[in-house]
Formats: sequence, C-alpha cells, structure tokens
Amino acid sequence: MPNASTHMRREILEIPEVIARFLTNSADEIAEAARDLRAKNPALFITIARGSSDHAATFLKYAIELTSGIPVASVGPSVASIYNVNLNLKNAVSLSISQSGASPDIVAATQMAHDNGALTLALTNQLSSPLGDITDHSINIEAGPELSVAATKSFVSSIVAGLALLAEWKEDKALKNALKAFPDYAKEALDCTWDGLGDALEPDGSLFVLGRGPSWAIANEVALKFKETCSIHAEAYSAAEVMHGPMALVETGFPVLTLSARDAALQTSIAAADRLAGEGAVSF
Repeated sequence: MPNASTHMRREILEIPEVIARFLTNSADEIAEAARDLRAKNPALFITIARGSSDHAATFLKYAIELTSGIPVASVGPSVASIYNVNLNLKNAVSLSISQSGASPDIVAATQMAHDNGALTLALTNQLSSPLGDITDHSINIEAGPELSVAATKSFVSSIVAGLALLAEWKEDKALKNALKAFPDYAKEALDCTWDGLGDALEPDGSLFVLGRGPSWAIANEVALKFKETCSIHAEAYSAAEVMHGPMALVETGFPVLTLSARDAALQTSIAAADRLAGEGAVSF
C-alpha cells in the first residue's frame, strides 16, 4: 500500500499495531468477562449495533454460533429507544458494539437488556462513555482516535476483541494462537493490490460483493465502504441468495467481488462466482 495520504489510509496502516496493542493490553478485561460468561451459561446472545459495528456483530454472530452452538440474534435498537419494548433476556448475553459508546439508541437498547436480566458486554473505543458506564463489562478495543468518517481500524479491532472474548470463554487454544498470529497476517494484507478490480469499476456503475457465513459479514462492510468512500452502488449478498432475484441484474462486464474464507463455504462461493461469470460478470 502506498504511503499514507488521508486519514483513512493512515488508519488502515495502523491496523496491525492496533491488533497487537489490543492483544497485549486486554488480557485482564477479557478474562473477567469470560469468567462471567461461563457463570451465566447463556441460552442466547443478542447483539446491539449499527453500521460498521453491526457488520462486526454479524461476523461475531457466525463465530459464536459455529464455535459454541448458541444462537445469536441481532436486536434492532429502536425496539427499546422508540418502541419502548422490554425483552425477556434473563438467560441471555447482550453484546453491544459502538466505537463512540455514545449513540443514544445503542445505549437505550443496552440499558433495556441490562434491566431485563441479560449479562451486558460492550466493545467500545471509549470506556468513559454512556455505553461503558451501563454495561457489566466494557472492553476497550484499543483502536485509538479514528478521524476518518469511514470506520476501518475500529471495525477490525471490534472483531478481534469479540474473537478474543470467544476464545477465552470457550478456552479455545487454536483460536488464541490464530489471534496471536493475526498482526503479521494483517501486515501482509497491506501489500495486496486490487488494480484489476479497480479497472473493472465504473463511476456510475454497480458492484456485487458476495460472501457466505462469516465472509458475508465482511462483504457487507466492503459494500458499505464502496458506497461511502467511492460513491459506487455496491450491494452485498449471500453467495446463495444472489442466485435468485439479484442475478437478473448481471450482464456482460458487471463486476462481482467474492470473499471467502477457507472453510466449509468455500466451494459454494466459488461455484456462485463461476456461475455469475458464465452470465458475463467480471469476477474477482
């Protein structure tokens, strides 16, 4: 990646350092939250977040469900902040994600969860915040100041914080080791080039970003970044769902970016990309 020239680029370049800093500084906070998670023995997780933080929550939903077998549901903050509904959460854990920790509807929904029996956890970049003040455990994602309008390092560090909590709660040595290696992988990722994809994009065109499982969560964030930083109409779809109505939009030269981890969804994601290429898509 070229030398930093914007807030967003500089903050992207900080990501390996942010991950390493979190893993170094968070051990006590993570251990305390994991202890209470084990004591709670939840039957359900809920997540409370918006925007990029909600995409991080979606990634963690898949991680928690695939690792623990416990269902995770996203609760719309307006359930509490506008509709004033109380949910029965006595056997639940609530995970709120907010970079600022100050969004009124996130705070209201988290307060509702706390008042209705949930163990409340928060991932935030501001421990001294309304959200941090009302949760049972508030974990500092250690992203540092984020000046860019588009979230980058805070998005990644929110996911890392959630994975670190999951690894400690489930005593998952493999996940702990993977997290230790993550800063080095992040440094390697900064050297990736995307020239081919850039050449295929049109300023007034559209783009599909596909994923499956955890990768679908990342696809949503990538699509958002295209919209808010490039003014390109990008839509994220499951690699399965795109084969229904959305595929009708694909014509010759239509760009499709497919994201997939090397997991059980890899072959189905490849098959979807190949099928769309057969319809004329420029597939990456």
